[in-house]
Amino acid sequence: MSGNNGTPAPRHHKPKPFAPLDFEIFAGGADPARISEAAHLAAQALVHRGRESDDPEVTKRLVKLADQQGLEAIAEIWAESPPRSLPGVLWRLYALRAATQQNPEKMAAYFKAGKEAAPVSKVVAGVAEPPGADEVKAMTDAILSGAFDGDFDVALERSAAFCRIVALGQTHHADAADAANEKHGSRLTRSSHLLMKTAEDLEAAAEAWRRGQLD
Repeated sequence: MSGNNGTPAPRHHKPKPFAPLDFEIFAGGADPARISEAAHLAAQALVHRGRESDDPEVTKRLVKLADQQGLEAIAEIWAESPPRSLPGVLWRLYALRAATQQNPEKMAAYFKAGKEAAPVSKVVAGVAEPPGADEVKAMTDAILSGAFDGDFDVALERSAAFCRIVALGQTHHADAADAANEKHGSRLTRSSHLLMKTAEDLEAAAEAWRRGQLD
């Protein structure tokens, strides 16, 4: 395919699909020995840009960054960052939103199954009742917005609470699935463990932010 001037037209990059169930992509994360300076600088620039602006349109564009650039592009920058670093937590916030946006019905089902076992986390997460597909999508948008126009540590704690509830819901679904589909049950159990680890990392990152030590 060529452009009007005879030169080849640029090929549009198709982002790699993000499987909502496969939280292994971001949950827990990897801890490489070295994180590139570019990843940290990009994360710092993004957060500072959002927090220095009082324009809601800027916040909206930052929230939808993964929609515009593709989650894969963000993953290439931040996915291998330590989970308790600024680029690491930004990756987790974007990835969690992407998972919820792509399969809100399933995320809502996990949330419903887990919320009664974690009443404190339910309040912190702040999902409207009853927590349906639209409610969980709105919640993840609100959390990511809060990272740029609110208290960053609160955004991290809300995300952690959401992860805990979804993880508990996955455990509940895994128990029900084991008898009929052992493979699916095992996969849900693994995802639940990783989400719990992500929740712990986000909570630790929130504490580090309050101490001025999250970079």
